[in-house]
Amino acid sequence: MNDTGEPGADGAFGPYDAYTVRDPEALSRNLARALEQLGKAASEWLEPRENGTLVDQGPISFPEVAATIGKIGEYWLADPARIMEAQTRFVGGCFAIWANTLRRMAGETPQPPVAPAEADKRFRDADWSRHLFFDVMKQFYLFSSGWAEDMVARAEGLDPHTRDKAAFYVKQITQAVSPSNFVLTNPELFRETMATNGENLVRGMRMFAEDMAAGRGQLRLRQADYSGFEVGRNLAATPGKVVAENRLCQIIQYAPTGETVLRRPLLIVPPWINKYYILDLTPEKSLIAWMVEQGHTVFVISWVNPTEAHAALDWRDYIEDGILFGLDTIEAATGEREVNAVGYCVGGTLLSAALASLAGKGDDRIRSATLLTTQVDFTDPGDLKLFVDETQLELIEASMAKGYLEGAHMATAFNLLRAGDLIWPYFVNNYLMGKEPLPFDLLYWNADATRMSRANHLFYLRNFYLKNKLVEGTLEIGGERLDLSRVTIPIYELATREDHIAPARSVFLGSRAFGTEATYVLTGSGHIAGVVNPPSRGKYQYWSGPAPSRHETLDDWLAHATETKGSWWPHWQAWIEPQSGERVPARQPGGGRLSPIEDAPGTYVKVRS
Repeated sequence: MNDTGEPGADGAFGPYDAYTVRDPEALSRNLARALEQLGKAASEWLEPRENGTLVDQGPISFPEVAATIGKIGEYWLADPARIMEAQTRFVGGCFAIWANTLRRMAGETPQPPVAPAEADKRFRDADWSRHLFFDVMKQFYLFSSGWAEDMVARAEGLDPHTRDKAAFYVKQITQAVSPSNFVLTNPELFRETMATNGENLVRGMRMFAEDMAAGRGQLRLRQADYSGFEVGRNLAATPGKVVAENRLCQIIQYAPTGETVLRRPLLIVPPWINKYYILDLTPEKSLIAWMVEQGHTVFVISWVNPTEAHAALDWRDYIEDGILFGLDTIEAATGEREVNAVGYCVGGTLLSAALASLAGKGDDRIRSATLLTTQVDFTDPGDLKLFVDETQLELIEASMAKGYLEGAHMATAFNLLRAGDLIWPYFVNNYLMGKEPLPFDLLYWNADATRMSRANHLFYLRNFYLKNKLVEGTLEIGGERLDLSRVTIPIYELATREDHIAPARSVFLGSRAFGTEATYVLTGSGHIAGVVNPPSRGKYQYWSGPAPSRHETLDDWLAHATETKGSWWPHWQAWIEPQSGERVPARQPGGGRLSPIEDAPGTYVKVRS
């Protein structure tokens, strides 16, 4: 390939020929077929709205977006000098890009006035810089999006929540309008469309229509090839039995792999926002299977996927019919009264509330607690706080007229928090490049969303995210005020350094809320990958050290912590094993005392939203 746009000696197309139409007739035919598929998608979107079966009430309200960004505009427009300064900065940036372009056209190779961040994957194709048109598009986009974000950052007189929401909304807009998301302004998409005469768009729009139909009028963006996975076959496949069930959950007991086990059983409390098998992915990634191999008798709560019948179930029900039901089941199956408990994410928050409740009643059955990426102090709760204020809670409540929140609502919220990684790359790859995504067990699980019962979800959002009642000692459940300081059992707190759902600083603050010195451990990566990190992979690292003191910050603690390469799992095992008693003969599911109901993973986890 040469730089003149002429075919090279080997017959390859030059950089400009790659953007010319090869077969006008084929391109026209394929564009018509793509438009036909787009029409099918539009029909799938329109039908449920016309017949009233779907009302658009997603995690983002467009009037709320307009009102929030409008407050930024009010600040800048309130002072003529202020808006003049903002306009001058914008015009000056545009002139800098234009001057740079003229110098390039004159044969110079000037340094561009703006360049993408090193971690920005959108502009890695060589033609974003080599081809003048795409280079101008890229620079103008980067400058204007940075200018818009700066307008939010420099607006004064806003409360922190409004500023954070405005920054989030502006970022969503700037990511959506990136030239990388459009065929004519993305060199890679443009070349692919010309090379295939638009066949990529036919494939992509067919997938788009299929995904709109799968979401029953809402786009269910496929993030992986799901066909190779099946719950119970190669996901959630650790051998075990469902040994008890009620209206809210099934209790699974896993089969031992050795002749002896540790005396004290282990109860896992997963989040109900997602399905439990994030801890039991493919066998080589399964934390549950690894725990069984270490000699733990593992029980896990598999929450029901709520329907209208579960609308009124609240935190008291989830504690009594979930955690306490699990404790009763363990005693019935093993004869052991004392257990170690593990809570993950909001499951850990529920477990923490249960610990305070049990302590207040003198119930000492839970003898240690492991809290994985768990918040109890919501002073700095992370990006999800953007979706929680009184206005948005009213919208969420209105969207739960059926008695539950659709699983797609929370799935969309989580994806929006990382739209640059979880939405737009898949939009481009699937619908514009026309390529099927690759198989990925984690993204299969991510797409296997669950619903949330109305009473339980609203209680959580109002009392934790909005009012932070648990750590303040004002939370009441069943007429009982909960006091975390009464929890004096050993506690292991795991945070992940890049967590956007349960930030490490928030977990650190919460570790000091109990009436005991917690073992705080910080691991690399994020909310999922940092937790699901088997030792065999040799990935990431973790930091450990003395229990956090009341007066130090996370940075203070980290400055004196010890870094260890690899998985945190062995560190946890070294912590939990001395608290698990001596070895006893291995226990089979049910222990001869309970009749197993069905094979793990049971039926509750297989119910799709």
